[in-house]
Amino acid sequence: MKILALDSSGLVASVAVVEDDGVNGNLLAEYTVNYKKTHSQTLLPMLDEIARMIELDLNTIDAVAVAAGPGSFTGLRIGSATAKGLGLALDKPLVHVPTVDALAYNLYGTDRIICPLMDARRNQVYTGIYEFRDNQLSVIEPQMAVGIGVIAEKLCALGREVIFLGDGVPVFRDVLTEKLMKGSPFSFAPAHLNKQRAGAVAALAVSYVRAGRIETAAEHRPDYLRPSQAERERAEKEARARQEEKSAQEKPDGQA
Repeated sequence: MKILALDSSGLVASVAVVEDDGVNGNLLAEYTVNYKKTHSQTLLPMLDEIARMIELDLNTIDAVAVAAGPGSFTGLRIGSATAKGLGLALDKPLVHVPTVDALAYNLYGTDRIICPLMDARRNQVYTGIYEFRDNQLSVIEPQMAVGIGVIAEKLCALGREVIFLGDGVPVFRDVLTEKLMKGSPFSFAPAHLNKQRAGAVAALAVSYVRAGRIETAAEHRPDYLRPSQAERERAEKEARARQEEKSAQEKPDGQA
């Protein structure tokens, strides 16, 4: 079984192909870029390049895995559209892999609590709390969008050593250090493990496929977890309009 995986949910663009050998799997190719260009410019050229390098006939893949959110709204739409297009064109199922779960899977085998952090702006993070039990990723707290203080409190309550990773680390490192200094011991993952990787998406997708957790291209929808900025602004505008209308109705007759 061959899994093609895509991740454009954050700052990183990544494409990988993993072949399930019945044991640990074999990473045939991975192409990851974390440098300026938008994912719409990079994702398909990266796929073309690894297909050329490993002489991959896309018709031979068995499923398309995609980091399905949360994450950047634009990045998720690009990844979702690409995965759906491939699934439809190749008549292959999609594997819906939660972004934060896949990020945690980078640290396979650690005995520490894993806390991925993706910068969600507005002093929030996309995050979750994980550990490995019997070599299986176990979800202590499912992926969520919360303030950095909320996740720090949850980790302190656990009282166990934590390792952080993700693009939210450099943004919130100082805050985390201050909040956790007297609580749980903690560390930060090294550079080669601290960002999204399509290889991790593909490896986790193998276990999903074995468990029958697949969907059609038509069924696939990204997990946004919270409204987009445009949706939030529209809701705020509508709330203000309702309040102004209510205030106008409550004024006595003849009062301007």
